[in-house]
Amino acid sequence: MSSNEVAVQEFWDELRRTTQARIGLGRAGNALPTRRVLELAAAHAAARDAVHVPLNVDKVADEVRAVGIGEPTLVTSKASSRDEYLRRPDLGREPAEGTAVPDTPADIGFVLADGLSPTALDRHGATLLTALVAELRDRYTLAPPVIATQARVALGDHIGAQSRVRTLLVIIGERPGLSVADSLGIYLTHLPIPGRTDADRNCISNIHPPDGLGYAEAARVAAGLVDGALALGRSGVDLKDTSRTSALGSSIVAELT
Repeated sequence: MSSNEVAVQEFWDELRRTTQARIGLGRAGNALPTRRVLELAAAHAAARDAVHVPLNVDKVADEVRAVGIGEPTLVTSKASSRDEYLRRPDLGREPAEGTAVPDTPADIGFVLADGLSPTALDRHGATLLTALVAELRDRYTLAPPVIATQARVALGDHIGAQSRVRTLLVIIGERPGLSVADSLGIYLTHLPIPGRTDADRNCISNIHPPDGLGYAEAARVAAGLVDGALALGRSGVDLKDTSRTSALGSSIVAELT
């Protein structure tokens, strides 16, 4: 390998350490190296599994119960199977007939939903909930959690309205990609009622430590948005995340003093 080829390889090796994107994969003749092709196939299989492997509800329920904010309620959407859930997003937004959740008025409600990656909720859901509870419980009342399967984000509006919580946090598995198959998102809706749109919500995405957003940082951002929603009286496009701005300002002040 020439010195120029070594320099090019070192450049791409260093750049790849900063991203999960598939860049600088090299060549084998006119194609990718076999190793890279196999890595892509494995990532594609992992993404498919993340979508289709059902949530281990009993395991997640045990972990959520151990967080200590009450007995989790289990609900499902109108989608009767995973195939129907994927074909009919509308059915994932509404609760199954006869669904009832406890009337537990509180400042904050939590719904843990499988979404498009049950794998993500299985791996990260209870630990993220623990971080959120630690961040919020000293300032707000917390409703017992709900675990929802075959669920889209808007299913939480029905749950939040039934349980009469003031602000709802839906923890949900995000659509898997070829770089990440186990990412969670948090969707915050103030005064949840059926009919809310995406414009009425705030989203914190890409939660999947160690490579994505960490649990504590996600919880800190969520707490800031909860505070802002209560002050503003609504969530959505008018509510901005100022946590990073505040952190930057504090850092600058500390350096100046």
